[in-house]
Amino acid sequence: MSETIVRQDLFISRTKGYYTYRIPGIVATKEGTLLAYCEARLGRGGDWDPIDICMRRSFDDGHIWTDPKVVVDHLDFEENEPTNNFVCIVDRINNTVHTLFCQNYARVFTSKSSDDGQSFTAPREITHYFESLREHYPWRVIAIGPGHGIQLSTGRLLASLWMSDGTGTEFGPNRLGHRPSEVGVVYSDDHGETWECSGIVVPNKGPIRNPSESCLAELPDGRVILNTRSESYQHRRLVSLSDDHGTTWSNPEFDDQLLEPICMASMVSDNESHSQDLIFANPGVLERSFQKNASDNKTLLTKKGIPYDRKQLTVRQSKDMGDSWAHSRVLESGPSGYSDLAVLGDDIFCLYECGMNERMYDTKSLRLARFNRDWILATGSMG
Repeated sequence: MSETIVRQDLFISRTKGYYTYRIPGIVATKEGTLLAYCEARLGRGGDWDPIDICMRRSFDDGHIWTDPKVVVDHLDFEENEPTNNFVCIVDRINNTVHTLFCQNYARVFTSKSSDDGQSFTAPREITHYFESLREHYPWRVIAIGPGHGIQLSTGRLLASLWMSDGTGTEFGPNRLGHRPSEVGVVYSDDHGETWECSGIVVPNKGPIRNPSESCLAELPDGRVILNTRSESYQHRRLVSLSDDHGTTWSNPEFDDQLLEPICMASMVSDNESHSQDLIFANPGVLERSFQKNASDNKTLLTKKGIPYDRKQLTVRQSKDMGDSWAHSRVLESGPSGYSDLAVLGDDIFCLYECGMNERMYDTKSLRLARFNRDWILATGSMG
């Protein structure tokens, strides 16, 4: 098989009445339909501005896509509050797509689709299932994922979450902060009817600073791997493992091979192939060049635990369950941030934030890249 890659923009900023589109997610259903979804942001595109959830579908391996459709309207809740962190989980046992999402970073809802994302049931609030986490952490801000959740070989549905006590001041007065933060996992053994939390998996203590957005995958030996963003001075991704299907977890450790510019990352188990490789994507360098002036850049370079540029999105492949990442390739050399990965047949899909308008977090588009395994393995520059 020769290496191939195709790119197309699925959501473009300043179109369809939205300021920008951010926080991408993508899944492949049991029937082979691709669902690409994101936050469609109004206002100035901030985390606390009004936010809808939009989705597009493809029935031909990502070549042609339906028009964007609003699947969660913020006006169905409080008018000026966001809906956020929409996560899909494909249930291959009963051919259902479950969703988890949050409203105003305070309430958690679920819905489901039995027709490959054509329609979804009315949102059902499940915030009470997360109250048990208050025994471990006094959260006032909560968010699922983002990206996608997973179904284990046992049938269990699994998604990551992060929480904050809201005391951070990064959003100014009258807004709850997203820092400090800690990470947990939520799971369901009855196809999304009820949910349980596994407690605090990645705490905010010691060398670990403000862990947040995490991605999950099931390994070939049945263990589950959690890969976590943080603002730790090491600027490396955190990894925790579970050998009981996500109920309990090992102490998180830094992976020296995976750089952490402080940005959401994505991961997927390539279970379509016999090797069941692990594929990972995030901005792959620690550089600061997108600063307003040289003096700002000089000051930033002396600090630890603050964001590097979101650029040079890099896809990595592991053939030994994440112990090493021998193969990598740059997918997007310019500004590129949040991403999500899916596998369908011989193709791997990455939906990612691409380009920037006026500032780093003002994304120009959500771009879809479709490539095969040989593309990752090929040497050389970006294809």
